[in-house]
Amino acid sequence: METRRGPDGEPPPGALTALTALTGQAALAAELVRRAEEDQQLSRRARESPTGLNRHFVTRCRAANADALRSLVARRGWPEAGQVGEHASTAALMILLHTADLGFQLTCRDLIAEAVADGGCPAVHHAYIADHCAVELGQPQFYGTRIDAATLCPYPIRHPETVEERRQDVGLDPLAEHLPALRHAVSGIPDSRCPELATPWS
Repeated sequence: METRRGPDGEPPPGALTALTALTGQAALAAELVRRAEEDQQLSRRARESPTGLNRHFVTRCRAANADALRSLVARRGWPEAGQVGEHASTAALMILLHTADLGFQLTCRDLIAEAVADGGCPAVHHAYIADHCAVELGQPQFYGTRIDAATLCPYPIRHPETVEERRQDVGLDPLAEHLPALRHAVSGIPDSRCPELATPWS
């Protein structure tokens, strides 16, 4: 897209400000995606070869990502899909879910709830972080997105008789249809009957 220019051939000040902001948001989006992809690559390697060194690389990556996200949120608030794009906002959510800081996760959960209410993020983002925080607090989850890796069953769900309605409200598939793929994603065990599932926390 060509930038409209003033009489002297230079972009007007307002256009420069908008262009700088756009460039900054694009760079931020790329950085979030890069960090999330690095986490996924290292996690995959650690599952395939579960050595102490590979687990250390995952821990170090997630700690660095958490520090970067914490700094970003302190400066600019939660990176909403309406600002950095849904892909980058989902990457930020994955980084958040892998952060070993429940207090920070709770703060961001509330920020994401506000963003969803304002139309800045998809409702499913809040579903994932709300379930994560509930499970970490020892409370029933709301949408059934968290699976116990030991049992491959969902952690307890609040009012399970209405969970499918809540899932539909935020754009999640019915739990009965989703569960085989969730189990595959959590266990990491290849299974031709289960499609590869993209989740913010895998």
